[in-house]
Amino acid sequence: MNDIPADLHYTTKHEWLRRLPNGQVEIGISDYAQNALGDLVFVEVPEIGRRLRAGEACAVVESVKAASDVYSPISGTVVAGNAELASHPELVNLEPYTAGWLMRMEIDAPEPTLLDADAYAKHLAIQVR
Repeated sequence: MNDIPADLHYTTKHEWLRRLPNGQVEIGISDYAQNALGDLVFVEVPEIGRRLRAGEACAVVESVKAASDVYSPISGTVVAGNAELASHPELVNLEPYTAGWLMRMEIDAPEPTLLDADAYAKHLAIQVR
């Protein structure tokens, strides 16, 4: 069963977004995505200061099965990357919604419409069939 926290927003490509109290957003991949990839062996996060457009490939997660791009759910500027993932990529598998976050961003443009937890669960139900 996939863990889908209700306080996050999601994309159809399996990224999640959390709004932080300071106005920044934290981004990672969903439990569904990390489970589909399997044990991660490498994670590359974007550099601080990189400007991203919503939908742009910005990070890479690699498992023993495959490598996969991660797409920015918003337009903005990267203000932090999770440096722990360089030596501990398994954090994405173990704690995808907490210690396994990929990056933090400042939003530069109006936020696109993202899925809430219920809509994401429905998307997965349709996709899994």
